[in-house]
Amino acid sequence: MRDLIVSISGVRGIFGRALNPEVAVRYGAAFGFMVKNGTVVVGRDSRVSGQALKYAVISGLMSVGCDVVDIGITPTPTIQIMTKELKAAGGIEITASHNPAMWNGLKFMSPEGLFIEGDVVEELKHLADTGTWNYPGYKNIGCLKENTSAIDTHINKVFGIPYIDTGKIIKRKFKVVVDPVNGAGAVIMPELLKRLGCEVILINGEPDGRFAHEPEPLPENLKDLSAEVVKRGADMGIAVDPDADRCAVIDEQGNPIGEENTLAIAVKLVLSRKKGRVTANISTTMAIDDIAGEFGCEVIRTKVGEINVASEMKKNKSVIGGEGNGGVILPDVHLGRDAPVASALILQYLADSGKSLSENMKQMPSYVMLKSKKTVFGFEPGDVLSEMKKIFNAENIDEMDGLKIIREKSWVQVRASNTEPIIRIYSEARSRGEAAELQNEISDKIKDFIRAKR
Repeated sequence: MRDLIVSISGVRGIFGRALNPEVAVRYGAAFGFMVKNGTVVVGRDSRVSGQALKYAVISGLMSVGCDVVDIGITPTPTIQIMTKELKAAGGIEITASHNPAMWNGLKFMSPEGLFIEGDVVEELKHLADTGTWNYPGYKNIGCLKENTSAIDTHINKVFGIPYIDTGKIIKRKFKVVVDPVNGAGAVIMPELLKRLGCEVILINGEPDGRFAHEPEPLPENLKDLSAEVVKRGADMGIAVDPDADRCAVIDEQGNPIGEENTLAIAVKLVLSRKKGRVTANISTTMAIDDIAGEFGCEVIRTKVGEINVASEMKKNKSVIGGEGNGGVILPDVHLGRDAPVASALILQYLADSGKSLSENMKQMPSYVMLKSKKTVFGFEPGDVLSEMKKIFNAENIDEMDGLKIIREKSWVQVRASNTEPIIRIYSEARSRGEAAELQNEISDKIKDFIRAKR
């Protein structure tokens, strides 16, 4: 299991290589042992390998005495909600989130529906690697139940958000194009939007895991969605990743507003109703700070990773938070990234304003963020980061997560990914040119370092 990526985001690997049913059985059994044979909620996204891994996970759980509630193909936030609703000992979602189709993984939840913390992940990995648990006899094996109410439960939670006026949204009769990229979002997004009075046009809507394009909801992967929005004269387009915890939006002119602005709009709506702290990871846009400042509210930053943000939100009682990858966390529903929640908040924002999405975006703080990846074969990410620290040690540096160099109304960050064997480089500035210069500055220094070491 040495090639698995094990982090605060769970376990991920390419199916048939690092990740296979045998690995899934062991992690299922190890998690079951850790939750002391309690009930565990299990669901999956639509990936082709998901069915095989799901039954392997269920087998591992039942073999150590856990009862299992199978909720089928469901988004990660739905699993989080159902774990808490059913008072389960934990939850497992079989998903690799935004990773390509050959990948899969396991996300583990606590009884509160939160991802398990880093030290618990390490304990789980040790258990799965060593197999230090006992199997009970046949009389104490767990049982399997199915629950078909999970999607309705999730939608009802969204409808219960105190900032959502369903009648007002329904009156607008929005036309929305939805691209769930053949993932779990296909089982919830159209139904949610229809109940909000939207005319829904669905593309890539068969939840068969045969992704019509690269599944990460980045602008370069959403060209068909943009074209369909313009063709249909829609008010907006919504794209979600395969496990529907991230939400990207296209305006009525076919332009992606950027995943960062999904959270920015949600923050502006919520703070207009209820002032309080906002928590976001260190890689999230400065627009959050500007918006919070308008309302006299504090922004707290964390390391990248949903559990880092959610834990801090719980601690400081934030009214909203999330990550700039389109991940909105609203504690009124649950402490997890949630694309259905994000979609409802954006629709409410549009319903309140009476303006188009593009018009609304003109009123938002204007920044450009660029994101890139670098593979550094043969080098440890930590060595690369250490070299960057030496080079930029005279600047304003934040080492909370990787290395973030902060300048006047701009910044650039380099950090190791939690979910892929790569280094990520993010930069943000007032203009695309300045953001690109920051990207190139870091990329060139990394190339020089690698070249000198070879």
